[in-house]
Amino acid sequence: MALTPHDVNRIALLARLELSPAEQADMLGQLGGFFDIVERMRAVDTTGVAPLYTPLSAVQEVALRLREDAVTETVDREANQRSAPAVEAGLFLVPRVIE
Repeated sequence: MALTPHDVNRIALLARLELSPAEQADMLGQLGGFFDIVERMRAVDTTGVAPLYTPLSAVQEVALRLREDAVTETVDREANQRSAPAVEAGLFLVPRVIE
């Protein structure tokens, strides 16, 4: 995927970055290198390779530490809604923002 200076300007705008022309040129090279790496990784055949849940599991046996799925806290809805400006039937009422 070849990026253009226009693409870098658009990315900078979305990221709220102000880049000088020299910084834009550097960024074009860096982003181009990143996308080259991604394309090389896509070219690798990973058929039959199981995903790892941790990189350590590739070199050693890792036991998962799973906890019991149990409720540990309760929510006091009434107490949480005391400071709300408007509540009805246990729901927060907010002003309409979309017509």
